[in-house]
Amino acid sequence: MPLQLSQKERMLLQDQLSHEEICIQKYTSYAQKASDPQLRQMFDTYARQEQNHYNTINQILQGQVPNVQNQQQQGSQSQPGSPMMSRPMQAFGLTQGGQDDQAMCNDMLMTEKYVSGTYDTAIFEFQDANVRSVLNHIQKEEQGHGEGIFNYMKEKGWYQPQ
Repeated sequence: MPLQLSQKERMLLQDQLSHEEICIQKYTSYAQKASDPQLRQMFDTYARQEQNHYNTINQILQGQVPNVQNQQQQGSQSQPGSPMMSRPMQAFGLTQGGQDDQAMCNDMLMTEKYVSGTYDTAIFEFQDANVRSVLNHIQKEEQGHGEGIFNYMKEKGWYQPQ
């Protein structure tokens, strides 16, 4: 039996879908512009995971509850395919050059903090325990992205937790 979503659940999923799309756009664009190969690889990996999140949210919107284990396996296999990913870097207020690596990291850390918080709200609003579990899994991956960026920035001396 297909999943029946309330109007509020559908609205929350649509919001998450738009957040994932922005993350895909940013990570893809930033991966192309980062001067540090390590940062390029991290952003590229996160873009693929965000695409997987986007696909998962779409499945839920279509009334299917994805299996969290299948989602984990697909995360490393999925390729970014959003038509919006070719957005130019200038759309995010950045130019080219190594000095922008720090700005891109700041932007993505701020983005991940926001997106993780929106998942927190969505998780508490869903009636179906399986959907909550899937959203919780995505939120943990978003937090992992934030942690990866935080650690990278800390290593570079760009983030000084006091």
